[in-house]
Amino acid sequence: MHRRLIVPSALAASLLLAIPASAADYVPGAPGIGDPYYPASGNGGYDVSHYDLRLKYQPKTDLLEGTATVIATTTQNLSRFNLDLGLKVSEVRVNGKKAKFTATGDHELEVTPAAPLEKNRAISVVVRYAGKPSELKIGGWTAWHRTPDGGVAAQEPDSAVWWFPSNDHPLDKATFDISVSVPDGTQAISNGVLQSQSSRLGWTRFNWRSNKPQATYLATLAVGKFDITTDKTDKGLPVLNAYSKDLGDNAGAARASIERTAEVAEWLEEVFGPYPFNALGGYVPNVTSGYALETQTRPFYSPRQFANGSNVSVVVHELAHQWYGDSVSVDGWKDIWINEGFARYSQWLWSEKEGEGAAQELADYVYATRAADDPFWTVKPGDPGPDKQFDIAVYDRGALALQALRNEIGDEDFFAILKGWPTEHAYGNAKVSDFVKYAERVSGKPLAGLFDTWLYQPSKPAAPAAAESRIARSEAARSQSAAKPAQPKSWKKIAATNTIHDHDH
Repeated sequence: MHRRLIVPSALAASLLLAIPASAADYVPGAPGIGDPYYPASGNGGYDVSHYDLRLKYQPKTDLLEGTATVIATTTQNLSRFNLDLGLKVSEVRVNGKKAKFTATGDHELEVTPAAPLEKNRAISVVVRYAGKPSELKIGGWTAWHRTPDGGVAAQEPDSAVWWFPSNDHPLDKATFDISVSVPDGTQAISNGVLQSQSSRLGWTRFNWRSNKPQATYLATLAVGKFDITTDKTDKGLPVLNAYSKDLGDNAGAARASIERTAEVAEWLEEVFGPYPFNALGGYVPNVTSGYALETQTRPFYSPRQFANGSNVSVVVHELAHQWYGDSVSVDGWKDIWINEGFARYSQWLWSEKEGEGAAQELADYVYATRAADDPFWTVKPGDPGPDKQFDIAVYDRGALALQALRNEIGDEDFFAILKGWPTEHAYGNAKVSDFVKYAERVSGKPLAGLFDTWLYQPSKPAAPAAAESRIARSEAARSQSAAKPAQPKSWKKIAATNTIHDHDH
């Protein structure tokens, strides 16, 4: 045996390496991910890669029972961590071992594992829980819709806490397996591709898979009795649309709109590039709400969207979000313009394609019909604030900004940007400032001033600034004659979708 002389300094270093981190080195993960609009949303200390949800739902009683397995990686030394969930929990296990847990606040589940968790460690968290989602109110509102034959989870910016534990913020996206057991004769609709379906002892289980990163608010669940249509696109993508059996007078118009999903998606591929996900479709449950939501691969539509007849424009809006909002998600909720401004502008482009009013005409109409003292102009689409996050200005003024950009840099660069942005940031997150830099890089032009005028100034851009962006170019002449531009043919259909942003808060 050989002995080696270790000098004191070397001995001290070796002892430091040998001694594990002390308890003081392990701290709780933050109870919020850091979003200034919603401080309680999300959590710190870990990153989720996959959710496996095994659920059972009884429509008659609204009882939801669940076992959720969350696969994640720690991003710090953790003594404990939070999940977002509002239903009652019966057991939590971390890496197979029982963990202590307690419910705090409106929707925080504090989990203390049997032993602290080292940074960069792969972990599994199993949560058993149950409750009636319709009885859970947070801030006086709910993301869970009771229907005559079931229930639906679809809401923005939060919906997950009503039906599964999660890191509930778009910054932490993950893949999903969602398995739902419901009484025979009832269907369960969710995101992605239906992998399998089986029945046993009066219950039918539906297994859904969404195989690309998905924000938690974009996960959806609809249980009820539906008429379902299926098909495949020319590229082999499965298309599944579902319509509640009791939509009444809105049923025909809903089908006439949503059955054009594949057609709209093919057109959007020409504008935004390849479709980013593994399935297409939409669903219309019998709910009383008026909004629609871009739930990933399978948008949610309220029947009221079709109360005045078919409206393909709303389908265009929600499918545009599959690129702008779903594949490329907000970094923080203040960045909502990179979702909604683009989805609204896609409606303008569809109008242009259909010969019902060019995007320029729609921009001129919005600018001319909103007086300078209209509160519309006080909302800043680039940072509207949580109370104005879904204000119509984020949509229409947000689309005006894009028309101003198009006029400034020309169609070639503009459409290269619309297609390149979702590719460069696919399945990730981005800020408004990231888009400004990207547009400057592609166009080779300084654009900060243009975006400041249209996205950040709390006032109507003055006539010279509008003229420079070629918005309402004849505004000066019109002001002398008091005439307004003619209403584009598509305006009423587009305006009928304004309730998209009324998320029932």
